[in-house]
Amino acid sequence: MTRTTNHNDNETDNPEQHLQRVVYLLSRNKLVAGFVQMQDERKELDESLVHEKNFTELQELLDMLHPADIAYILEALPLDERLIVWEMAKLEQDGEILLETSDAVRETLIATMNSNELVAATGQLDADEIADLAPDLPSHVLDDLFQKLPIAERERLRAAMSYPEDSVGALMDFDMVTVRKDVKLEVVLRYLRRLEEMPDHTDQLFIIDRNEKLIGVLPVNLLLINDPDIEVSKVMSKKMMKFHANDKAQQATHAFERYNLVTAPVVDIDNKLLGRVTVNEVMDFIREESENEALNLAGLREEEDLFAPVWKSIKNRWVWLAINLITAFIASRVIGVFEGSIEKLVALAALMPIIASIGGNSGNQTITMIVRALALGQLNTNNTKKLFAKEIGVSSVNGFVCGSIVGLFSFIIYENASLSLVMTMAMTLTFLLAAILGVFVPLTLQKLGRDPATGSNIVVTAILDSGGFFIFLGLATILLI
Repeated sequence: MTRTTNHNDNETDNPEQHLQRVVYLLSRNKLVAGFVQMQDERKELDESLVHEKNFTELQELLDMLHPADIAYILEALPLDERLIVWEMAKLEQDGEILLETSDAVRETLIATMNSNELVAATGQLDADEIADLAPDLPSHVLDDLFQKLPIAERERLRAAMSYPEDSVGALMDFDMVTVRKDVKLEVVLRYLRRLEEMPDHTDQLFIIDRNEKLIGVLPVNLLLINDPDIEVSKVMSKKMMKFHANDKAQQATHAFERYNLVTAPVVDIDNKLLGRVTVNEVMDFIREESENEALNLAGLREEEDLFAPVWKSIKNRWVWLAINLITAFIASRVIGVFEGSIEKLVALAALMPIIASIGGNSGNQTITMIVRALALGQLNTNNTKKLFAKEIGVSSVNGFVCGSIVGLFSFIIYENASLSLVMTMAMTLTFLLAAILGVFVPLTLQKLGRDPATGSNIVVTAILDSGGFFIFLGLATILLI
C-alpha cells in the first residue's frame, strides 16, 4: 500500500529523466574522485570539495522526488550505487520508500539498516502499511514497534497481520471517516473542517451505529449539495458494496473494476466496520499479481532483483530449468526410438521442429485463456465441459488449417504426398493434444491448491515437445517406412 504525498507535477512527470540525472551525478563523482586520487597535494581537501559539490546536487534532486520515484531509481541502480542513494534519502521518507520498492530490492535496503533506523523508518507509517513490511522486518524490530505504537495502532497492526496475503483484510486501510445517522450535515461538515487532512481517496463517509455496525454510506457529493440542516439519515444510502475481511482479494479487484469503485467498507461477520479498501490498494494488488503471474509463467520462483548476486539468481531460476532439462532428455529419447525411421527418411528431422514449435504456441494460447478465466472466477463445474468442447473445436480447425499449409509446404519441398499427409495429420493431433493439456494442466494445479499460472506453460510445452515428436514420428513410421 502506498501513501499519497503532495508534489509538484514537474517533480514526478518523468522518472526516467530523474534516473538518468542520478546516474550522471554518480558517474561524474566517480570520475572526478578518481582523478583527484591521482594527485599528491591537497588530496584530502580536494576529495572533500568534489564530494560536496557533486552530492549536494544529488541530495537536492532526491529531496524533491516522490518516494515512488526514489524507489524506481533504487531498483535501477547496481548495489553499490543503490546504497549511496539510499543513504542520502531523507530519513522521514525511508518508510514510504521501502513500501514502494519491490520485495527483492527492499531486502537489500533493510540489510543495511540497524534496528533503531528500522524502527524510526517504519514507526512513521500507518498500521496497515507496517503490516505490508512486516514479513521483511526482523522479529526484534517488530517487537520494538509493537512496544512504541499507541494501543489502538497496536491492535490494528495485529489485526492487519492476522489476515492472509490474498484476503481483503490484507488490503484494508484503517484511515477513514465515520459518522452517526442522527446528526445534521452541518455537524458533519464542522467535524471534517477540524481534521488536519482528509484520508486519501475519500469519496464517501461510513455511517455506523453505537455498536460500530455499518448501516450505510454518505457520498461526499451528497454531503456538499444538500441543505446543512438535513439529518444524515435522510440522504445516506443503504445500498453499498461491502466486503468481509476474509473475502478473497481477487473478488474485491473484480468488484472495483466492475462497479468503478473508489472505496468500499470492510466488515466482520457481525457487520462491524473494520476498515475500508481503496482503489490504490486494489491497483497495487493487481500490479503485484500481474508481475507474479508473469514470473510464474516464466518459471521464476520469486521476484528477482535486477542486480542480485549471481548465486541468488541461480537459485531463483534453476528449478524449472532442471525440469526443462529432464523433459529435454525425455524428448531426445522419444526421437531416439525412431532413429531408424529418421535415417530412412531424413526429411523427418527437418520437419520435426515445426510440429513442436506451432503446437507449443497453440497450447500456450489455451493456457492463457484458462488462467484468465480462473482468475476472473468465470469457470465452474457447469461450464468447464462446454469450454473444453469449444477449445477442442478451435484446436481441431486451427490444427487442420495449419497442418494443411505445412503439408503443402512439405509437398512442394520434398514432392512426397504421403509425407504431406503425415504432416497434416500430425499437426492436427498435436493441436488437439495442446488443447487437452492447456485446459487440464491449469485446472489440475488449481485443484491441488497451486497457482494455475505457475509454470503451466513450461509443463505443457515440455509434454508437447515429446508428444508432438511421438505423434509425428509414429505416424511417419506407420505410413511411410
